[in-house]
Amino acid sequence: MITTARSAGIPHDFHSNRLLQGVAVLYGVFWLALAVMPLHRPDWLLENILIFITVPSLVLTYRRFAFSELSYVLIAVFLALHAVGSHYTYSETPLGFWMSEAWGWERNHYDRVIHFAFGVLIAYPFREIFLRAAKIPTGWANFLAFCMVATFSACYEIIEWWAASIVDPEAAMAFLGTQGDVFDAQKDSTLAMLGALLTMAAAAMWERHRSKAKRRR
Repeated sequence: MITTARSAGIPHDFHSNRLLQGVAVLYGVFWLALAVMPLHRPDWLLENILIFITVPSLVLTYRRFAFSELSYVLIAVFLALHAVGSHYTYSETPLGFWMSEAWGWERNHYDRVIHFAFGVLIAYPFREIFLRAAKIPTGWANFLAFCMVATFSACYEIIEWWAASIVDPEAAMAFLGTQGDVFDAQKDSTLAMLGALLTMAAAAMWERHRSKAKRRR
């Protein structure tokens, strides 16, 4: 079933959409607060390349393709989590240290949390693009959204490698945040794909439930 604009809650007019306005303001204030005196400014600049590309792209494409309200919320949550990591550097994030102490981890796993969150939170917006813009059937949209998460995750690991090879070594090591794990890139990508798989499985189950409910009427 193709998701329609009405059923997906598409915010056609930003000026009258209080939810979307609230999300934009909250994220903007949160990002600005964390942009003040980050722990490692060169790393912060590298990490925020993602933000400098993503946010303007969402603004510029809004009139031609507006995501659903749910997708915008999911994107904002992911970008907020990313803002925390870029402020402290992923290997020095306090929440990661708290999780390490609580669960007995040997390293700060906040970076792994973010990669998993990327799959969980961003797979749905990818799915929406395939459903509404490309008009692809639901099953294929779910599969292609999973593939997009895997592709973006792999590309991000390549960008990290380029950063380590080109920029200042100190900034690059903070940007990589491997913490001595030689399989860091593979584990990060695996977690992103696992997150996407869970989200697409949940979306498929929800669509099946909606289809059964409609047939009963």
